[in-house]
Amino acid sequence: MSDATRVGMTHPLMCPHCEKPTLARITSEAYGGGHIEPPYVLELAVCGVCADPFLMVEEDFGQGWDGEPGVIWPKQQRALSPKVPQALRREHEEARQCFSSKAYTATAVMVRRTLEGVCIDQGISSAGSRPKPLFKMLEQMKDDGKIDGRLFEWAQELRVLGNQGAHFTGTSVSREDAADGLALAEALLDYLYVLSAQFDAFKARRATAEQNSTDEDESKD
Repeated sequence: MSDATRVGMTHPLMCPHCEKPTLARITSEAYGGGHIEPPYVLELAVCGVCADPFLMVEEDFGQGWDGEPGVIWPKQQRALSPKVPQALRREHEEARQCFSSKAYTATAVMVRRTLEGVCIDQGISSAGSRPKPLFKMLEQMKDDGKIDGRLFEWAQELRVLGNQGAHFTGTSVSREDAADGLALAEALLDYLYVLSAQFDAFKARRATAEQNSTDEDESKD
């Protein structure tokens, strides 16, 4: 519990409704935890731009309130398309859960695992008994035409971010880098498994329509 009210305080964040930067004003609060789980405070806030309400939570892990309220309602993450293989959706969802728990270094590691899973699912396997480095697998994906130069650059940055998270260097992964990593990984999954398939279906449909039009013209001659 806390004797100091938080009502009236503001927090800078991205509104989950209008998706604009805003100062969210706390209108009411409720404290809990402190027994089995860490103390937490639920904060009902309103957006300073669109005035829509949302619910945030802050936790105290022994060093005071963390100062980074997380939005828990409305849910901000869209579901990945079922066209993305289940194993990859599971890896990416775990990355999202890490981010929601503010485990940003773990988020980067899970993004890297997702990236490695993409390479394997695309048929880029290890050479012999030794696993192929992720850098080489991404290069092969580019050489095989599965990703273009820009996507290759994105994937390489995700790999570097994942390496930063996987190895102890004394530097943690920032919230901003973890958020960007999640977004880029999601864009890569959409490109490979949703947009590419949609474009292939579009080309096939157009080719069929053109062939039918040609056949009709020939039948009239």
